[in-house]
Amino acid sequence: MKVVVVGTGYVGLVTGSCFSEVGIDVTCIDIHEEKIENLKKGILPIYEPGLEEIVLRNFSRNRLKFSTSLKDSIVGADVVFIAVGTPPDEDGSADLKYVLGVAREIGASMQNYLVVVTKSTVPVGTGILVKNAVSEELYKRQVEFSFDVASNPEFLKEGAAVEDFLKPDRIVIGVESHEAEVLMQKLYKPFVLNGHPVYFMDIPSAEMTKYAANAMLATKISFMNDMANLCEIMGADVNMVRKGIGSDSRIGNKFIYPGVGYGGSCFPKDVKALIKTAKDHGYTMRILDAVEGVNETQKSVLSNKVIKHFGEDLTGIRFAMWGLAFKPKTDDMREAPSLVIIEQLIARGATIIAYDPVAAHETQRMIGDTIEYANDTYESLLNVDALLLVTEWPEFRTPNIDIMVKLMKQRVIFDGRNIFDNKEFRKAGFAYYGIGVK
Repeated sequence: MKVVVVGTGYVGLVTGSCFSEVGIDVTCIDIHEEKIENLKKGILPIYEPGLEEIVLRNFSRNRLKFSTSLKDSIVGADVVFIAVGTPPDEDGSADLKYVLGVAREIGASMQNYLVVVTKSTVPVGTGILVKNAVSEELYKRQVEFSFDVASNPEFLKEGAAVEDFLKPDRIVIGVESHEAEVLMQKLYKPFVLNGHPVYFMDIPSAEMTKYAANAMLATKISFMNDMANLCEIMGADVNMVRKGIGSDSRIGNKFIYPGVGYGGSCFPKDVKALIKTAKDHGYTMRILDAVEGVNETQKSVLSNKVIKHFGEDLTGIRFAMWGLAFKPKTDDMREAPSLVIIEQLIARGATIIAYDPVAAHETQRMIGDTIEYANDTYESLLNVDALLLVTEWPEFRTPNIDIMVKLMKQRVIFDGRNIFDNKEFRKAGFAYYGIGVK
């Protein structure tokens, strides 16, 4: 089989490289020449565990290619995946200009039967728009190549995307013909040999499934953050509450960890898009309105604790920040809570020195030298008045308290992910502030 993947971001690059890993001939397309040239040299635009090894291995074996030309690469292809961005418009709706632009280019370039698959997260009804865009270009060319449109939403977790693709807990595919279903079954056969389920459905249902999944996970996070705030007021310990409810199989123990709010490229964008889609059709997503509101408020929780401890004027106060990325094992800074915290503290005169294992470069690209950047965890602690734990990287979980005591000017910790043993730190003389704990 020959597969073309348009877009080399998280979704496109992971999709293309993992297909090539099982022996499929894959070409990844991107309009940015520098990005493509870097990929040919083995320089990846993103950090994702395990991805670099797969890209290098399959590129060297000529199973994975990179190009800026969809027209040249589409010849003889069986499936073309559209995996470009769908950034939010000002009104919260998903901007489909890149998706539809690729669809038009496919129609202008295709030479044989194709299945055109939307891998990007797109609103319900996009399949029809993609089909119309391809058809219009074929009409302009006065040719009648047949094609099918399909929806194959991704369910990849940043930081575990390669593992999720190679060993999926489920594959969702929306199709409109038997021919397309047979071809997609063949494509995904290597990934379901161990019994992973494939759910074929209509295209609108597949498109909605992606949004519903992310909205549900975002809901669990905001619910737990809301509960954490109430626990703090009432004198309960949210960590105990989490264990108590997580043992219920109907609830489960995933996505019920309180913190400083969700971020990233998916949850904020997809929740907004689903709210907007509902409004466009005369319906109000009351739960998701609350989910979004809670999340925006939660990003200020740590800053509020800082202000309560140190006062409104933070001039001359120096903070260490551990973690910048919106979650561990990624350098993704999109909608990261750390950016909100940095802005709020800097506005009050604070100085921040931050350490993140992989996201410092991306943070500096976004906000420049607004903050200082340390090379390791303990370098960031020298002469600081407090530590802010923002991202729960594994290397932060068991710090050396004796070293911390020697380096820090004041013993104050704001634990935005509840990963530290508060009793241990308090015993060492620290003022400890967590999320939803005593």
